[in-house]
Amino acid sequence: MTDIQGLPARRAAMQLLDAVLRRGQALEAALAGATRGIENSADRALAHAIASETLRHIPDLDDLIDSATRQRLPDDAKARMVLRSALVQALILGTPPHAAIATALPMLEGGPRRLVHGVLGTLFRGKAQLRAIPLLPPKVEDRWSKAWGHGMTGAASEALAAPPPLDLTLKNPAETDLWVEKLAGETMVPGHVRVGRQIGIVDLPGFEEGAWWVQNISASVPARLLGEGKGRSVLDLCAAPGGKTMQLAAAGWQVTAVEREERRLARLSENLERTHLSAELVTADVLKWEPRFPVDAVLLDAPCSATGIFARHPDVLHRIRVRDIAQLAEVQARMVARVADWVKPGGQLIYATCSLEPEEGEAVAEQAKKHGLQLVKPDPAQLPQGITAQEQGWVRILPGEGRDGFFIAAFTRS
Repeated sequence: MTDIQGLPARRAAMQLLDAVLRRGQALEAALAGATRGIENSADRALAHAIASETLRHIPDLDDLIDSATRQRLPDDAKARMVLRSALVQALILGTPPHAAIATALPMLEGGPRRLVHGVLGTLFRGKAQLRAIPLLPPKVEDRWSKAWGHGMTGAASEALAAPPPLDLTLKNPAETDLWVEKLAGETMVPGHVRVGRQIGIVDLPGFEEGAWWVQNISASVPARLLGEGKGRSVLDLCAAPGGKTMQLAAAGWQVTAVEREERRLARLSENLERTHLSAELVTADVLKWEPRFPVDAVLLDAPCSATGIFARHPDVLHRIRVRDIAQLAEVQARMVARVADWVKPGGQLIYATCSLEPEEGEAVAEQAKKHGLQLVKPDPAQLPQGITAQEQGWVRILPGEGRDGFFIAAFTRS
Protein backbone atom coordinates (compact mmCIF):
# COMPACT_ATOMS: atom_id res chain seq x y z
CA MET A 1 0.00 0.00 0.00
CA THR A 2 2.88 2.43 0.70
CA ASP A 3 3.82 2.70 -3.01
CA ILE A 4 0.47 4.21 -4.02
CA GLN A 5 1.14 7.28 -6.13
CA GLY A 6 0.71 10.49 -4.16
CA LEU A 7 0.44 8.77 -0.78
CA PRO A 8 3.60 10.39 0.72
CA ALA A 9 2.15 13.85 0.03
CA ARG A 10 -1.11 12.89 1.76
CA ARG A 11 0.76 11.51 4.77
CA ALA A 12 2.78 14.74 4.94
CA ALA A 13 -0.48 16.74 4.90
CA MET A 14 -1.72 14.68 7.84
CA GLN A 15 1.50 15.43 9.74
CA LEU A 16 1.05 19.13 9.03
CA LEU A 17 -2.50 19.10 10.33
CA ASP A 18 -1.42 17.23 13.44
CA ALA A 19 1.37 19.78 14.02
CA VAL A 20 -1.11 22.68 13.86
CA LEU A 21 -4.17 21.23 15.56
CA ARG A 22 -2.57 19.10 18.26
CA ARG A 23 0.80 20.73 18.90
CA GLY A 24 -0.10 24.36 18.11
CA GLN A 25 2.75 24.73 15.63
CA ALA A 26 2.62 27.22 12.75
CA LEU A 27 1.94 25.54 9.40
CA GLU A 28 4.95 27.09 7.67
CA ALA A 29 7.25 26.12 10.55
CA ALA A 30 6.09 22.50 10.36
CA LEU A 31 6.45 22.20 6.59
CA ALA A 32 10.12 21.23 6.36
CA GLY A 33 9.82 18.43 8.91
CA ALA A 34 6.59 17.02 7.51
CA THR A 35 7.87 16.91 3.92
CA ARG A 36 11.35 15.62 4.72
CA GLY A 37 12.15 12.85 2.25
CA ILE A 38 9.72 14.14 -0.40
CA GLU A 39 11.96 15.26 -3.24
CA ASN A 40 9.28 16.26 -5.74
CA SER A 41 8.40 19.94 -5.30
CA ALA A 42 4.90 19.32 -6.69
CA ASP A 43 4.25 16.74 -3.96
CA ARG A 44 5.51 19.14 -1.28
CA ALA A 45 3.21 21.82 -2.67
CA LEU A 46 0.29 19.36 -2.67
CA ALA A 47 0.88 18.49 1.00
CA HIS A 48 0.87 22.19 1.87
CA ALA A 49 -2.25 22.86 -0.20
CA ILE A 50 -4.21 19.98 1.38
CA ALA A 51 -3.31 21.12 4.90
CA SER A 52 -3.90 24.82 4.23
CA GLU A 53 -7.29 24.32 2.56
CA THR A 54 -8.38 21.90 5.28
CA LEU A 55 -7.61 24.55 7.90
CA ARG A 56 -9.53 27.11 5.85
CA HIS A 57 -12.70 24.99 5.84
CA ILE A 58 -12.73 22.84 9.00
CA PRO A 59 -16.19 23.86 10.34
CA ASP A 60 -17.79 23.23 6.93
CA LEU A 61 -15.93 19.96 6.41
CA ASP A 62 -17.06 18.78 9.83
CA ASP A 63 -20.69 19.65 9.04
CA LEU A 64 -20.50 17.40 5.96
CA ILE A 65 -18.84 14.58 7.88
CA ASP A 66 -21.36 14.77 10.73
CA SER A 67 -24.24 14.66 8.26
CA ALA A 68 -23.06 11.23 7.07
CA THR A 69 -22.30 9.49 10.39
CA ARG A 70 -24.71 8.00 12.93
CA GLN A 71 -22.48 8.95 15.86
CA ARG A 72 -20.28 12.01 15.87
CA LEU A 73 -16.58 11.25 15.52
CA PRO A 74 -14.34 12.86 18.15
CA ASP A 75 -12.71 16.07 16.94
CA ASP A 76 -9.23 14.55 17.28
CA ALA A 77 -10.10 11.16 15.74
CA LYS A 78 -7.75 10.14 12.95
CA ALA A 79 -10.75 9.10 10.85
CA ARG A 80 -12.11 12.66 11.01
CA MET A 81 -8.76 14.07 9.93
CA VAL A 82 -8.52 11.65 7.01
CA LEU A 83 -12.08 12.49 5.96
CA ARG A 84 -11.38 16.23 6.08
CA SER A 85 -8.28 15.76 3.94
CA ALA A 86 -10.03 13.56 1.35
CA LEU A 87 -12.98 15.94 1.06
CA VAL A 88 -10.69 18.94 0.53
CA GLN A 89 -8.91 17.13 -2.27
CA ALA A 90 -12.14 16.23 -4.06
CA LEU A 91 -14.19 19.36 -3.40
CA ILE A 92 -11.51 22.05 -3.64
CA LEU A 93 -8.31 20.76 -5.22
CA GLY A 94 -9.93 18.85 -8.09
CA THR A 95 -8.80 15.33 -7.17
CA PRO A 96 -11.16 12.70 -8.67
CA PRO A 97 -13.28 11.18 -5.89
CA HIS A 98 -11.99 7.65 -6.52
CA ALA A 99 -8.38 8.88 -6.14
CA ALA A 100 -9.26 10.77 -2.93
CA ILE A 101 -10.70 7.54 -1.51
CA ALA A 102 -7.82 5.37 -2.74
CA THR A 103 -5.24 7.58 -1.01
CA ALA A 104 -7.31 8.04 2.15
CA LEU A 105 -7.88 4.41 3.14
CA PRO A 106 -4.19 3.40 3.42
CA MET A 107 -3.72 6.07 6.10
CA LEU A 108 -6.10 4.18 8.38
CA GLU A 109 -4.06 1.05 9.05
CA GLY A 110 -5.88 -0.76 11.83
CA GLY A 111 -8.57 1.93 11.75
CA PRO A 112 -12.16 2.28 10.59
CA ARG A 113 -11.65 1.99 6.83
CA ARG A 114 -15.21 0.83 6.16
CA LEU A 115 -16.56 3.85 8.01
CA VAL A 116 -14.39 6.30 6.09
CA HIS A 117 -15.12 4.60 2.77
CA GLY A 118 -18.84 4.69 3.52
CA VAL A 119 -18.86 8.35 4.54
CA LEU A 120 -16.91 9.44 1.47
CA GLY A 121 -19.07 7.30 -0.81
CA THR A 122 -22.26 8.77 0.65
CA LEU A 123 -21.03 12.35 0.32
CA PHE A 124 -19.62 11.95 -3.19
CA ARG A 125 -22.76 10.20 -4.47
CA GLY A 126 -24.83 12.98 -2.93
CA LYS A 127 -22.77 15.63 -4.78
CA ALA A 128 -21.68 17.22 -1.50
CA GLN A 129 -20.41 20.78 -1.69
CA LEU A 130 -18.74 23.19 0.68
CA ARG A 131 -20.11 26.66 1.41
CA ALA A 132 -18.78 29.34 -0.93
CA ILE A 133 -18.16 31.52 2.16
CA PRO A 134 -16.55 29.41 4.90
CA LEU A 135 -17.65 29.50 8.52
CA LEU A 136 -15.17 30.79 11.07
CA PRO A 137 -14.30 28.41 13.92
CA PRO A 138 -16.96 28.99 16.61
CA LYS A 139 -14.54 30.28 19.27
CA VAL A 140 -13.04 32.77 16.82
CA GLU A 141 -16.49 33.85 15.61
CA ASP A 142 -17.55 34.46 19.20
CA ARG A 143 -14.38 36.36 20.15
CA TRP A 144 -14.36 38.61 17.10
CA SER A 145 -18.10 39.31 17.10
CA LYS A 146 -17.86 40.50 20.71
CA ALA A 147 -14.90 42.76 19.85
CA TRP A 148 -15.96 44.09 16.44
CA GLY A 149 -19.54 43.04 15.66
CA HIS A 150 -21.13 40.65 13.21
CA GLY A 151 -20.32 42.84 10.21
CA MET A 152 -16.64 42.22 10.84
CA THR A 153 -17.06 38.45 11.19
CA GLY A 154 -19.02 38.37 7.95
CA ALA A 155 -16.20 40.20 6.18
CA ALA A 156 -13.67 37.85 7.79
CA SER A 157 -15.55 34.82 6.47
CA GLU A 158 -15.52 36.33 2.99
CA ALA A 159 -11.78 37.00 3.32
CA LEU A 160 -11.25 33.37 4.32
CA ALA A 161 -12.88 32.10 1.12
CA ALA A 162 -9.65 32.49 -0.85
CA PRO A 163 -6.10 33.78 -0.33
CA PRO A 164 -5.95 37.58 -0.75
CA PRO A 165 -4.44 39.35 -3.76
CA LEU A 166 -0.76 40.16 -3.91
CA ASP A 167 0.33 43.61 -2.73
CA LEU A 168 3.72 45.06 -3.67
CA THR A 169 5.53 48.02 -2.13
CA LEU A 170 7.65 50.02 -4.56
CA LYS A 171 11.14 51.22 -3.77
CA ASN A 172 10.40 54.45 -5.62
CA PRO A 173 6.84 55.75 -5.07
CA ALA A 174 7.34 58.27 -7.88
CA GLU A 175 7.23 55.32 -10.31
CA THR A 176 3.81 54.09 -9.17
CA ASP A 177 2.05 54.74 -12.50
CA LEU A 178 4.90 53.05 -14.38
CA TRP A 179 4.69 49.87 -12.32
CA VAL A 180 0.89 49.79 -12.33
CA GLU A 181 1.14 49.62 -16.12
CA LYS A 182 4.03 47.13 -16.22
CA LEU A 183 2.40 44.81 -13.71
CA ALA A 184 -1.16 45.27 -15.01
CA GLY A 185 -2.20 46.09 -11.46
CA GLU A 186 -3.98 48.78 -9.49
CA THR A 187 -2.89 51.12 -6.73
CA MET A 188 -4.43 52.46 -3.51
CA VAL A 189 -1.64 54.86 -2.53
CA PRO A 190 1.66 56.03 -4.08
CA GLY A 191 4.29 53.32 -3.70
CA HIS A 192 1.79 50.44 -3.85
CA VAL A 193 0.67 48.06 -6.61
CA ARG A 194 -1.84 45.21 -6.25
CA VAL A 195 -1.61 42.34 -8.75
CA GLY A 196 -3.30 38.98 -9.23
CA ARG A 197 -1.78 35.66 -8.25
CA GLN A 198 -1.67 34.08 -11.67
CA ILE A 199 2.13 34.26 -12.00
CA GLY A 200 5.06 33.41 -9.77
CA ILE A 201 6.53 36.31 -7.81
CA VAL A 202 10.05 35.84 -9.18
CA ASP A 203 8.67 35.98 -12.73
CA LEU A 204 7.04 39.38 -12.31
CA PRO A 205 8.71 42.40 -13.96
CA GLY A 206 10.88 44.29 -11.49
CA PHE A 207 11.69 41.39 -9.16
CA GLU A 208 15.28 40.79 -10.23
CA GLU A 209 16.12 44.49 -10.31
CA GLY A 210 14.68 44.96 -6.81
CA ALA A 211 12.05 47.55 -7.79
CA TRP A 212 9.53 46.21 -5.23
CA TRP A 213 8.88 43.67 -2.51
CA VAL A 214 5.81 41.73 -1.39
CA GLN A 215 4.00 43.46 1.49
CA ASN A 216 0.30 43.60 2.27
CA ILE A 217 -1.13 47.12 2.08
CA SER A 218 -1.89 47.02 5.83
CA ALA A 219 1.68 46.07 6.72
CA SER A 220 2.98 49.09 4.80
CA VAL A 221 1.11 51.60 6.99
CA PRO A 222 3.44 51.68 10.07
CA ALA A 223 6.48 52.85 8.09
CA ARG A 224 4.35 55.24 6.02
CA LEU A 225 3.44 57.11 9.21
CA LEU A 226 7.11 57.98 9.81
CA GLY A 227 7.35 59.82 6.48
CA GLU A 228 10.64 60.87 4.89
CA GLY A 229 13.78 60.11 6.88
CA LYS A 230 16.09 62.82 5.51
CA GLY A 231 19.06 61.05 7.08
CA ARG A 232 17.51 60.69 10.54
CA SER A 233 18.01 57.57 12.65
CA VAL A 234 15.38 54.87 13.16
CA LEU A 235 15.27 51.50 14.90
CA ASP A 236 13.17 48.84 13.18
CA LEU A 237 12.54 46.33 15.97
CA CYS A 238 11.48 42.72 15.36
CA ALA A 239 12.33 43.60 11.77
CA ALA A 240 12.22 40.37 9.75
CA PRO A 241 11.31 39.63 7.00
CA GLY A 242 12.23 43.22 6.23
CA GLY A 243 9.40 44.97 4.41
CA LYS A 244 9.40 47.87 6.85
CA THR A 245 13.19 48.02 6.92
CA MET A 246 13.22 48.42 3.15
CA GLN A 247 10.45 51.03 3.27
CA LEU A 248 12.40 53.09 5.79
CA ALA A 249 15.70 52.78 3.93
CA ALA A 250 14.02 53.75 0.65
CA ALA A 251 12.49 56.79 2.41
CA GLY A 252 15.91 58.07 3.44
CA TRP A 253 16.17 56.83 7.03
CA GLN A 254 19.39 55.55 8.59
CA VAL A 255 18.01 52.19 9.67
CA THR A 256 19.16 49.79 12.36
CA ALA A 257 17.13 46.60 12.02
CA VAL A 258 16.97 44.39 15.12
CA GLU A 259 15.77 40.79 14.94
CA ARG A 260 16.13 37.97 17.46
CA GLU A 261 16.38 35.06 15.01
CA GLU A 262 19.56 34.94 12.96
CA ARG A 263 17.86 32.82 10.28
CA ARG A 264 15.19 35.48 9.75
CA LEU A 265 17.79 38.25 9.73
CA ALA A 266 19.60 36.39 6.94
CA ARG A 267 16.42 36.55 4.86
CA LEU A 268 16.18 40.29 5.56
CA SER A 269 19.76 40.67 4.38
CA GLU A 270 18.91 38.89 1.12
CA ASN A 271 15.96 41.23 0.57
CA LEU A 272 18.16 44.28 1.13
CA GLU A 273 20.71 42.95 -1.33
CA ARG A 274 18.07 42.36 -4.01
CA THR A 275 16.61 45.84 -3.61
CA HIS A 276 20.03 47.56 -3.35
CA LEU A 277 19.08 49.13 -0.02
CA SER A 278 21.16 49.28 3.14
CA ALA A 279 20.60 48.97 6.89
CA GLU A 280 22.65 47.99 9.91
CA LEU A 281 21.54 44.51 11.01
CA VAL A 282 21.61 43.43 14.65
CA THR A 283 20.79 39.97 16.00
CA ALA A 284 19.32 40.59 19.45
CA ASP A 285 16.32 40.25 21.76
CA VAL A 286 14.63 43.65 22.17
CA LEU A 287 13.98 42.90 25.85
CA LYS A 288 17.72 42.41 26.50
CA TRP A 289 19.44 44.69 23.96
CA GLU A 290 19.55 48.48 23.91
CA PRO A 291 21.00 51.07 21.50
CA ARG A 292 24.11 53.11 22.23
CA PHE A 293 22.17 56.38 22.06
CA PRO A 294 18.58 57.61 21.56
CA VAL A 295 17.22 57.75 18.02
CA ASP A 296 14.81 59.95 16.10
CA ALA A 297 12.24 57.19 15.66
CA VAL A 298 11.42 53.63 16.68
CA LEU A 299 9.17 51.26 14.77
CA LEU A 300 8.09 48.34 16.95
CA ASP A 301 6.25 45.70 14.92
CA ALA A 302 5.74 43.62 18.02
CA PRO A 303 5.49 39.81 18.18
CA CYS A 304 1.81 38.92 18.28
CA SER A 305 -0.78 36.23 17.63
CA ALA A 306 -0.82 37.20 13.91
CA THR A 307 -4.56 36.58 13.76
CA GLY A 308 -4.81 39.46 11.29
CA ILE A 309 -3.14 37.38 8.56
CA PHE A 310 -5.63 34.51 8.83
CA ALA A 311 -6.66 34.78 5.17
CA ARG A 312 -3.14 33.87 4.09
CA HIS A 313 -2.32 31.68 7.08
CA PRO A 314 -5.55 29.98 8.24
CA ASP A 315 -3.64 27.92 10.81
CA VAL A 316 -3.80 30.90 13.22
CA LEU A 317 -7.56 30.38 13.49
CA HIS A 318 -6.99 26.99 15.08
CA ARG A 319 -3.75 27.16 17.03
CA ILE A 320 -4.02 30.55 18.79
CA ARG A 321 -5.68 30.36 22.21
CA VAL A 322 -6.94 33.11 24.54
CA ARG A 323 -4.00 32.43 26.86
CA ASP A 324 -1.57 32.96 23.94
CA ILE A 325 -3.13 36.35 23.23
CA ALA A 326 -2.83 37.39 26.88
CA GLN A 327 0.81 36.31 27.09
CA LEU A 328 1.75 38.09 23.87
CA ALA A 329 -0.04 41.27 24.94
CA GLU A 330 2.00 41.28 28.13
CA VAL A 331 5.23 40.96 26.12
CA GLN A 332 4.14 43.83 23.87
CA ALA A 333 3.44 46.09 26.84
CA ARG A 334 6.89 45.30 28.26
CA MET A 335 8.51 46.09 24.91
CA VAL A 336 6.73 49.45 24.58
CA ALA A 337 7.78 50.39 28.11
CA ARG A 338 11.38 49.39 27.40
CA VAL A 339 11.81 51.16 24.07
CA ALA A 340 10.03 54.41 24.99
CA ASP A 341 13.27 55.84 26.41
CA TRP A 342 15.15 54.99 23.22
CA VAL A 343 13.32 57.80 21.40
CA LYS A 344 14.71 61.33 21.53
CA PRO A 345 12.40 63.98 23.04
CA GLY A 346 10.06 65.01 20.25
CA GLY A 347 10.82 61.81 18.37
CA GLN A 348 8.34 59.22 17.11
CA LEU A 349 7.39 55.73 18.22
CA ILE A 350 5.20 53.49 16.07
CA TYR A 351 3.68 50.44 17.77
CA ALA A 352 2.07 47.91 15.45
CA THR A 353 0.73 44.34 15.43
CA CYS A 354 -0.83 42.16 12.73
CA SER A 355 -3.48 41.08 15.21
CA LEU A 356 -7.25 41.37 15.36
CA GLU A 357 -7.32 41.12 19.14
CA PRO A 358 -7.97 44.38 21.08
CA GLU A 359 -5.68 43.09 23.85
CA GLU A 360 -2.82 43.25 21.32
CA GLY A 361 -3.56 46.73 20.10
CA GLU A 362 -5.90 49.18 21.78
CA ALA A 363 -5.16 47.94 25.32
CA VAL A 364 -1.38 48.19 24.88
CA ALA A 365 -1.67 51.64 23.25
CA GLU A 366 -3.62 52.90 26.26
CA GLN A 367 -0.88 51.67 28.59
CA ALA A 368 1.79 53.36 26.46
CA LYS A 369 0.60 56.78 27.59
CA LYS A 370 2.15 56.08 31.01
CA HIS A 371 5.64 56.19 29.51
CA GLY A 372 5.83 59.80 28.37
CA LEU A 373 4.23 58.98 25.01
CA GLN A 374 1.51 61.06 23.38
CA LEU A 375 -0.77 59.55 20.76
CA VAL A 376 -0.75 61.40 17.44
CA LYS A 377 -3.56 60.98 14.92
CA PRO A 378 -2.13 60.34 11.42
CA ASP A 379 -2.59 62.75 8.56
CA PRO A 380 -5.21 61.14 6.26
CA ALA A 381 -2.86 61.78 3.32
CA GLN A 382 -0.45 59.22 4.83
CA LEU A 383 -3.05 56.43 4.75
CA PRO A 384 -4.00 54.21 1.80
CA GLN A 385 -7.45 54.32 0.24
CA GLY A 386 -10.02 52.65 2.52
CA ILE A 387 -7.93 52.96 5.71
CA THR A 388 -8.75 55.65 8.27
CA ALA A 389 -7.74 56.54 11.81
CA GLN A 390 -10.16 56.01 14.70
CA GLU A 391 -11.42 58.83 16.90
CA GLN A 392 -8.91 57.82 19.58
CA GLY A 393 -6.08 58.50 17.12
CA TRP A 394 -4.87 55.00 16.32
CA VAL A 395 -5.45 52.98 13.15
CA ARG A 396 -7.42 49.74 13.41
CA ILE A 397 -7.61 47.81 10.13
CA LEU A 398 -10.28 45.09 9.94
CA PRO A 399 -10.51 42.43 7.21
CA GLY A 400 -11.91 43.35 3.84
CA GLU A 401 -10.83 44.20 0.30
CA GLY A 402 -7.64 42.15 0.56
CA ARG A 403 -6.34 43.89 3.68
CA ASP A 404 -4.71 42.05 6.56
CA GLY A 405 -5.98 42.84 10.04
CA PHE A 406 -3.63 45.33 11.72
CA PHE A 407 -3.27 47.81 14.57
CA ILE A 408 -1.00 50.86 14.39
CA ALA A 409 -0.52 53.63 16.94
CA ALA A 410 1.83 56.59 16.39
CA PHE A 411 3.28 58.38 19.42
CA THR A 412 5.63 61.28 20.07
CA ARG A 413 7.84 61.34 23.15
CA SER A 414 7.47 64.36 25.38
